[in-house]
Amino acid sequence: MGLVLQSTNPHDYLISTPEVNFIHPSLIKKADEIYANSTDKLQYAKEAYEFVRDHIAHSWDIGSHRVTRTASEVLEYGEGICYAKSNLLAALLRVKGIPTGFCYQRLTLFDSPEDGYCIHALNAVYIDSENKWIRLDSRGNKTGVNAQFSLYEEKLAFPVRPHLDEKDYPTIYMNPHEKTMNVLKEHSDGREMYMNGLSKNI
Repeated sequence: MGLVLQSTNPHDYLISTPEVNFIHPSLIKKADEIYANSTDKLQYAKEAYEFVRDHIAHSWDIGSHRVTRTASEVLEYGEGICYAKSNLLAALLRVKGIPTGFCYQRLTLFDSPEDGYCIHALNAVYIDSENKWIRLDSRGNKTGVNAQFSLYEEKLAFPVRPHLDEKDYPTIYMNPHEKTMNVLKEHSDGREMYMNGLSKNI
């Protein structure tokens, strides 16, 4: 699938926003910690991605009712759904000058169309040494989910199943989509939100 940039200006994918709030001291500190153990920006991107994937829990997986939204909240509480975890990964990468955007998929909420559909969030990251954008999914691995950092072959959490009317959206958005952020703003119970409140379209 060919990805489509919302903006051709790389600086638009480097800004701090209310959700991607990388100016927060805790985010700067965490980014510096990860960067100190990296040899270059490529390794840093991989290490930051794996930190969010492996060390920030997906709220549904741990049965949490908490709703986090901003990158600093996700880091503070160590959890979030995909909408929130993608904010944290974007913040950790942008603060080190790595352009990072947001991508979306339409997926079945659980295993079949009868369960309904939801919008799933992931990131697109510009890899300067390869002169290319790659998509990364930091949702968190578990049985049946094995997302990886990969430069040449996408290894996402959820390859779409067109026969179930799932789809990839090609746009690399500069900022997290308003509809997904409104979901996080409008709910106070994460379990109820996940079951009944996730965005169905963008």
